[in-house]
This record gives sequence, C-alpha cells and structure tokens, in this order.
Amino acid sequence: MRYVVYGAGAIGGGVGGLLHRAGIDTTLVARGNHLAALRDDGLRLTVGHDGEVALTVPTAASAAEVVWHDDTVVLLAVKSQQTAAALADLTPHLPPATPVVSLQNGVSNERTLLRHVEHVQGIVVMMPASHLSPGRVTIHSAGKPGLLDVGRFPSGVDDTSRAVAADLERAGFASVPRDDVMAWKHRKLLMNLGNAVNASCPPGDEATELVRLVRDEGERVLAAAGIPVTGEADDRERRGELLRPLVDRDGVGSSSWQSVQRGTGDVEADHLNGEIVLLGRLHGLLTPANELARRTVNDLVRRAAPPQTVSAAGLLAELGVSRP
Repeated sequence: MRYVVYGAGAIGGGVGGLLHRAGIDTTLVARGNHLAALRDDGLRLTVGHDGEVALTVPTAASAAEVVWHDDTVVLLAVKSQQTAAALADLTPHLPPATPVVSLQNGVSNERTLLRHVEHVQGIVVMMPASHLSPGRVTIHSAGKPGLLDVGRFPSGVDDTSRAVAADLERAGFASVPRDDVMAWKHRKLLMNLGNAVNASCPPGDEATELVRLVRDEGERVLAAAGIPVTGEADDRERRGELLRPLVDRDGVGSSSWQSVQRGTGDVEADHLNGEIVLLGRLHGLLTPANELARRTVNDLVRRAAPPQTVSAAGLLAELGVSRP
C-alpha cells in the first residue's frame, strides 16, 4: 500500500516519518512554515531516547499535488475541527475506492467521513508526541512509539484493516485489527476530556479534581447513551509495558496544550468535551464541567493567552465545588 498522511503534525508527522523510514511509500500533506521546513531540511524526527534524524519524506501542499494510485490509503491526521476543510480539499481528487483512515482523537470524525467516503476506518491513537516548531516532531515513548489499533467504521475488520495494521507494525508501532474499534476510541475520548484542563490550568490538586469531574460526567453520559466503551482494565492491559514512561517531555503537555502554545487559533475541545455536552443534551443529562472546560479553553484561544494561565480553583468555584 501507499500512504498519504494528510496532516503532518505530531501524530501524522510521527506516523508518516516512521512509515517512510520502514521503506513504505508515504507522502505527507502539510502547510505553511511546517511544509517549507519539511521541503528545505526534511522531517526532523526524534523517537524516544534516539537522537534526531532527518527524513526526506515526499510532501504535498494539498490533495491536488498528490499522485494518486489505486492502492493509496489516506491517513487523516488533522485535528477534528479541521476535518471538514480537509475533506473539501480531498474529495475532488480522491479516487472513489480509496479508504480513509481517521488517525484522530475524538469519535465524530468517522461519521463525518462516511458522508463523503465509502470506505472508512478508525484508529485508536495512543501515541505521546509533540510538534512545537516547523519541521520537527518528537515521539515521547521509551517503548513502542505508539499503539495504533485499527478497524472499520462503524464496526468490523477487512483486508484494509489488516494491511494497515501490518504496515504500522512494520514501521515499529503496535497495531492490531479490531472489530470494535469505536469502543476503544470512546475509552480514549474519556482520557482526552482532560486535555482542555491541561491546556487551560496549571497542574495541581484543583486541576486534577477538574479532570476527575469531566471524566465522571463522560462515563455517565456514555452509559446513558448506551454507547459501548472498552473497560479501563482492558485498556490498561493493552498498554501494558508497550508505552513505557515518557522521556524528554519537560514542558510538553497534551495536544490541546500544544495548540495553545503554538498559537494555532483553534483547539479540539468542541469535539472532545463538546461530544459529552452534546450527548448529555440529547439524553437529558447535565454536563457543567465539560461545558465549562470547553468554553474556557476556547476563550483562552480567542484571547491568544498562554497555556495554563486560568485558575483551576476559580473554575471549581464556578462549578460550586469545594477545592480538594
């Protein structure tokens, strides 16, 4: 298979770089200063304790520049709020039978893709990585670079699932085909609900309490909606020792923290905390902590404020919760 990795940030750049390094035909679609750096100096990729390497990965500025083949697979690695724009660029050029794989956090992307693309796959992204400057990506794992299990949307596995998993394994990742991939992605969603807190508030007991509140709301809402969610024990067992303690990650936070730090002008909270808020409204459940987290990080972005400059104690007070 050939891969077009649409979005070459922390996840897309890391996955695309390692696919390329494994000898698998890969093209990165990037933009702006990042694209210019990739073309001038190559992808500067650091994995775990290894030193930085420069990889000359083929690049494109848009889908129009990609050379499409019948065996091409798209790995969509943009943030959820950028999916619609990516589709608008992709669909005029995408051969009809081309599978599109959501290499993204959140659970709303696959359904959006299926409106436009017949063959959609989802990947559970467990990959600690950062992209804070043009041309550079760091994967912060001393074990496998990431766990990237894959399956069809809405369920099942097929030849594409198996082939993508095999190529990811060849590139060094841990990857298995899963017929219930969305149950695993909903477990990851619960973990990602804390991203907005991490981006907005300094670490501490109050921030930890906020993260607990948003995740508790998430658990209740998903249960009320009858959505299958992989259990915490199964998730811990899958991770095992594959993703060992992070290395060289001082000063690097969640993907939302990175968006605020880089001043990208948007953040993913509407598709993470906002998913819980939406389901809560649909099923008659209040989700004040997730709504507050969503609004707070979006306001931080609008003000172009630095990350972790909002008082977690103040947010708890707004929720009527005593400080821990």
